[in-house]
Amino acid sequence: MAGEVRYRGKTYTDRELDEVRDLIAGNPGASRWFLSKELCRRWNWVQANGALRDMLCRGLLLALHREGLVTLPPLKQAPTSHLRGRRIPLEYAVDTSPIAGSVAGVKPVTIVMVRRTPHEHLYKSLVRRYHYLGYVQPVGEHLEYIAFSEGRPIACIGFCSAPRHIGARDRRLGWNKEERLANLHKIAVNTRFLILPWVRVPHVASYLLGQMARRISPDWERLYSQSDRLAGDLRRS
Repeated sequence: MAGEVRYRGKTYTDRELDEVRDLIAGNPGASRWFLSKELCRRWNWVQANGALRDMLCRGLLLALHREGLVTLPPLKQAPTSHLRGRRIPLEYAVDTSPIAGSVAGVKPVTIVMVRRTPHEHLYKSLVRRYHYLGYVQPVGEHLEYIAFSEGRPIACIGFCSAPRHIGARDRRLGWNKEERLANLHKIAVNTRFLILPWVRVPHVASYLLGQMARRISPDWERLYSQSDRLAGDLRRS
């Protein structure tokens, strides 16, 4: 079958599709989980820290399956209630009494990186409840933060790895295709920026963004072992 398929900005040829079909045919009875990880190894799809880009690969396989270009094995089991709970975080009781005044009045502000910590569930709950876009589980590399004042949450801030194509961004940076592919891993996108509704403090948003501009690069490097410094894209979301 002649032709090409595009997924998330990349073109896949018939040769690559045949590799996927050969992988599936050569592993009868294998799970989708196994096929995704094995394809990552064959194509050397890895993050900067060496972890497999499994979620990206799973998305590609599912897209090809839905288009009828490959046939994936049946799901081994339906998603469990535990996994469904990750998509709809539990709501946490928090003090919503008003916080007003000046930035100086809420200092010191402690910004906690909650990724892979017990605070991660609180972050998800607050964003789901109070952000107009709600909470969506990020795909790929991401960091999530809660800003606290006197132990009370005042803001939630989330970042994820950059989408492959954003026309306005690429034109602003003056990137051609080769430069974009070489430098995309240096960009992080601010996917959620939420000042909680009980906070009425002028200029607190600017203060927090300034703090995050200094914080995001070393945190990202520490968690994901990036060798290049990260340039945070601090557009509000």
